[in-house]
Amino acid sequence: MIIDLNNMFKNNYRLILASNSPRRKELLSGIDIDYEVKTLPDIDESFPDNLLKEKVAEFLAKKKALAYLSVLKDDELLITADTVVLLNNKIYGKPVDNADAKRMLRDLSGQTHRVITGVCLTSTQKQVVFSDTAKVTFGNLSDEEIEYYVEKYRPMDKAGAYGVQEWIGYVAVKHIDGSYFNVMGLPIYRVYRELVVSFGLRVKC
Repeated sequence: MIIDLNNMFKNNYRLILASNSPRRKELLSGIDIDYEVKTLPDIDESFPDNLLKEKVAEFLAKKKALAYLSVLKDDELLITADTVVLLNNKIYGKPVDNADAKRMLRDLSGQTHRVITGVCLTSTQKQVVFSDTAKVTFGNLSDEEIEYYVEKYRPMDKAGAYGVQEWIGYVAVKHIDGSYFNVMGLPIYRVYRELVVSFGLRVKC
C-alpha cells in the first residue's frame, strides 16, 4: 500500500499538535500522518475545585484548545491533550521537584490507579472532545527503586511522576487494563478513529 501523506485529509486540513511532549509526538508519528507542532506559552491549566476529577483531563484539553482559537486557520485541525493520574479521588499531576516525584511514586506503589487522557480535536467549524481511561496496577516499589528512577530519569514532565515506557514501566507495572498508549499520553486508536469519522481522514492507496 502506498500512502499519499500530502492528501490524508479531505478538505486539506493541516494537522497541528499543540504539545511538546515527546511521547505524543512519537504516537502521532506512528500513524503516518504529517503534522506540525505549535505551542503557546503560559496557558492556564487551572480547573474548578468542584469539577469531577474524571472530567479534569477533558476540561484542560478543551481549555488548551480555546487558547489557540484566535490563531487557528480554516485549513488547520488542532490536537490538544492533557493526562492526569487519579488515585483515591486525588489527582497526581506533574511533580514540582524530586521530593514530590518520590512522594507520588510511594503513593502509587502497590496500588491500582487510573490514567485519564483528555483529547480535544478542533477546527474552525467543529470540535470533538473525549477521554480515555486505563487502570494501571503497580507492584511494590522499594525506596531504593524509587530513588534510582527519579534521580536517573527525572520524570518532572510526567503526570504521576512516571513514564510507562521507561525503566519503571518494566519493573513496576504489573497490569494495565486499557490502552498502553493512553498511559503514555495519547489514546492514539481513539484519536485516529475520530479523525476518520469526524474529520474525514482517509488513507490513500
